[in-house]
Amino acid sequence: MAQLTAVVGAASGLHARPASQFVQAAAQQGVKVTVGRAGQPAVDARSLLSVLALGAGHGEALELSAEGDGAEAALQALAEVLASAE
Repeated sequence: MAQLTAVVGAASGLHARPASQFVQAAAQQGVKVTVGRAGQPAVDARSLLSVLALGAGHGEALELSAEGDGAEAALQALAEVLASAE
């Protein structure tokens, strides 16, 4: 299983627009990705409601996990989306 820590770059945190951008990017990946805070249960990165429920703020670190072929590339792409989403 591949794991990566990513930081929320949006100034207002992971609210509707950046969360939507992240979820759309996660849905395009060839592997299932989960996202969550360290030490807490992770949620499906393709679920907008679940991602919004995380309530992640600006600069907060989130753990991304995926398994399968292309998992590391998927996590890297999603980390970039989290860092640059506005």
